[in-house]
Amino acid sequence: MENINDQSGRKIDYLRVSITDRCNLRCHYCMPELGIKEKSHDEILSYEEIIKIVKNAQKIGINKLRITGGEPLVRIGVETLIEQLSKLGLKDISMTTNGVLLAEKAEKLKKAGLDRVNISLDTLKRDKFSKISRRDNFCEVIKGIEAAQKYGLEPVKLNVVVMKNINDDEILDFVEFASNNNLIIRFIEYMPLGGETASENFISSKDIKVQIKKKFTLEKADAVGNGPAKYYSIQGGKAKLGFISALTNHFCADCNRLRLTADGRLKPCLASDLELKIDKKMTDDLILESFKKALEIKPRAHNLNFKDNLKYKRTMSQIGG
Repeated sequence: MENINDQSGRKIDYLRVSITDRCNLRCHYCMPELGIKEKSHDEILSYEEIIKIVKNAQKIGINKLRITGGEPLVRIGVETLIEQLSKLGLKDISMTTNGVLLAEKAEKLKKAGLDRVNISLDTLKRDKFSKISRRDNFCEVIKGIEAAQKYGLEPVKLNVVVMKNINDDEILDFVEFASNNNLIIRFIEYMPLGGETASENFISSKDIKVQIKKKFTLEKADAVGNGPAKYYSIQGGKAKLGFISALTNHFCADCNRLRLTADGRLKPCLASDLELKIDKKMTDDLILESFKKALEIKPRAHNLNFKDNLKYKRTMSQIGG
């Protein structure tokens, strides 16, 4: 294995792998109400093909992996994929999930080799959950959080996309929830990427912190995981909060990742339509060249914003976040 930096000198050691474009929720900012045109079975990478691609990714220095979707737990046999990945000697294997199916799968995932999970949860109120996700699965998500902790998929992080006039009145509630349940809360700026997006729903990390500081003292804390969040602790370290500020404080200079879509497209940047197709019949050498090319064309920075009304080929659910 060799570490190959990208064109900007960034060390790329983290790969996010989407294993499906399907999801059992329909969150406004991620997927249209009627869903998307789903890829056929033949268009989606098989688990064997994913393993082959990850092995080649390791040759350029990838040693951390995150499994995403859509919703990864809707794909049958995901535990088998985790078990196979766990044999590759990776430093970290994590997953982002909406938590709906986690309670029934957490134990098997842990035994298969999954290290930890991030769970998406944008409200602590059942009725509001139904409005945001267009599904009534709030209770299942809470049970999923409990199961993740029970079986040691820790640290458990909750991803909260903060939206003005929708859930920004719950910011302090989430802080209390984190403190009372030994969770890490990550407040994420609302991004204009797929689904239904509107600038009037945007609230900055700075403004989120202003609300929190009315009741709590924030102290800078060490990073947790492989992502771009800036972390703080509160109440003498009893709770840890992360802030992901994709629009107001670009973290592109420290970006350490590539993305692989469920249909075999290697994406150097979340907020770019740049893609490299990894064909199912490609040899190891050709797959490795695709990874090297992705490093060469990885943008120095993204151009996400609301004012230009940018359109992207894929929604968030089709990319894998």
